[in-house]
Amino acid sequence: MLNIYLTNESGKLQEIDTLSKGCWMNLVNPTEEEINWVVQQTNIPVDFIKDPLDVDERSRIEKEDDDILIIVGLPVKVKDDVDSALYDTIPLGIIVTPFYFITVCLQENPIIGKFIHRRVRGFYSYMKTRFTLQILYEIASYYLNYLKYIDRRSSLIERELHESMRNEELFELLSLEKTLVYFTTSLKANKIVMEKMTRQHFLKVYEDDMDLLDDVMIEVKQAIEMCEVHSNILSGMMDAYASVISNNVNAVMKFLTTFTIILSLPTMVSSFFGMNLQGMPWHSSAHGFWMAFLTSLILSCVTAVIFWKKKYF
Repeated sequence: MLNIYLTNESGKLQEIDTLSKGCWMNLVNPTEEEINWVVQQTNIPVDFIKDPLDVDERSRIEKEDDDILIIVGLPVKVKDDVDSALYDTIPLGIIVTPFYFITVCLQENPIIGKFIHRRVRGFYSYMKTRFTLQILYEIASYYLNYLKYIDRRSSLIERELHESMRNEELFELLSLEKTLVYFTTSLKANKIVMEKMTRQHFLKVYEDDMDLLDDVMIEVKQAIEMCEVHSNILSGMMDAYASVISNNVNAVMKFLTTFTIILSLPTMVSSFFGMNLQGMPWHSSAHGFWMAFLTSLILSCVTAVIFWKKKYF
């Protein structure tokens, strides 16, 4: 899918049908015909468009003539139930040319959607440096929002795990930890790209955009720190609650074993006195049944008291 947008003279973003200087082309899982058309119209290398469409493409920045390619990882919700992670990261390509601004992604995402629906202040399609920094800032903000959700979710799972003997909660913690690994790897790569972009002056950063650049760096560093903190907490929590679940199972098994021993005593006594043999105690007594029952009861009570004092219950 290919859409072309341009900020008009009144500052409003509108969709157009033809290319114009300062326009923004947004490609979402484009077809081969759309890729070829964009390459012919803009004279950019075809790899600039195809590389971000590789789900395993690493974050990087490169320049060829006057065209700049920036690939960063952005967080997305996982739709496939087979994958155990709640969120994953996919590459987003940002292509800056002297006349056009191009974004390339495998799927629609809320970050680009915010610009399309005009929910970002100070956004103009022809201000390419600011547009790039605004995208990077929104990506970092989404990482932080997802991290806050992960923190709340881990707190809920922690409360459920206090008396749980199931594995579902541990699987959920594993899912969260897997997400944090994805986030940490992607954020660190994004940080390297941004540092290289500013250090080697790939984009001309104007004085009005310096504050925005600082905000982006702060957001990315904060997201990396939060990922590392949450990852360490989850790792310790999983180890602790794995032991708690094991202890809970051991406690149940100990109780069942103790209860089985207590119940086995009346069975053993009744088995002895149930033998129809001469010479058995109380064989001919009219109170033989009650004597056997009383013996079983005493043995069971004594055993139960002993186990109770040893805290087997």
